[in-house]
Amino acid sequence: MDRDPNRRRILGAAGAAVAVGAAASALAAPTENAAAKKTKIIGVCCSPRKGRSTAASLKVCLDAAAEIEGVETELIELAGLAIPGQVAAGVKLAPGEKDDFPALAPRLSDAKVGGIIVATPVYFGNMTSLCKSLIDRFIVFRRTFALSNKVAGVIAVGGSRNGGQEMTIRSVQTSLFAQEMVLVGDGRPTAHCGATVWSGGKKNVTDDEFGMSTTRNLGRRVAKLALRLA
Repeated sequence: MDRDPNRRRILGAAGAAVAVGAAASALAAPTENAAAKKTKIIGVCCSPRKGRSTAASLKVCLDAAAEIEGVETELIELAGLAIPGQVAAGVKLAPGEKDDFPALAPRLSDAKVGGIIVATPVYFGNMTSLCKSLIDRFIVFRRTFALSNKVAGVIAVGGSRNGGQEMTIRSVQTSLFAQEMVLVGDGRPTAHCGATVWSGGKKNVTDDEFGMSTTRNLGRRVAKLALRLA
């Protein structure tokens, strides 16, 4: 046992210095390797109307994500695609019935994809039937947890300022939690549960300044965390 108090102080100070140095190196490592990291963020628009308010909001979100170095983005619109939800329950399709999900699945589960942003209009306080069918079909991912640790964000577009956007976001998030995805909100400075957009207040949805700020915040939040996890 060391009975010299001066020696103990010297050894303690040296140990603390080593610990601080190690912590500093650990914090510096992500910065040094940040330029080498790359990830992809996919935005899925679940509106049955192609190129409308929800797609425009999602594009703003993805553009903000793409501003982060090392991030590439892709926008997928489900409008016009057939995503039969009953397949998730084992119900076979009728002869000749179309199913576009098998072609979509590998694009979402690709290892290069670090984040997925789901955007849906608000229909009666909840997601669209197209969005629900998509999430039901995600059961194929859950068998192997192919979406595990991918970052997920949600955009909800409503016809009123307080038209059920947050309720819709939480409904989608609840489903994605079951996939072991990493759920994030819209980030600073608002830092709420997701992007809440009002489509009925202006001629163009992008004129909703508050809503667009939440979509941009969400895009950056998803992108930055996806890079950290890459």
